[in-house]
Amino acid sequence: MDKKEDWKPTEGSRYKIISIGGRDSSLETEGVFKGYATIGIEEAGLLIEMDEPHGEHQGKLRIVPLHAILAVDILDVKEHETINEDKEPSSHYYG
Repeated sequence: MDKKEDWKPTEGSRYKIISIGGRDSSLETEGVFKGYATIGIEEAGLLIEMDEPHGEHQGKLRIVPLHAILAVDILDVKEHETINEDKEPSSHYYG
């Protein structure tokens, strides 16, 4: 049986995230995934650089808390670099 890799967002990929918005609404965030951000002590979120064309939020960063995410649409995937496990670790040390 093939080892199935867990899905995770990759930096540089574009996503549309639908999350909990106001009282009875949802919030759409579309843009490039830049990484994770911590919110307080125990909370984390996705850091998205918004890229809506001609929008007021273009180029701004938004943190979407993980607990608020309802759906994620994958729009454009940037291939992540694979780590070559057969490669010998480097013995160089720069101090």
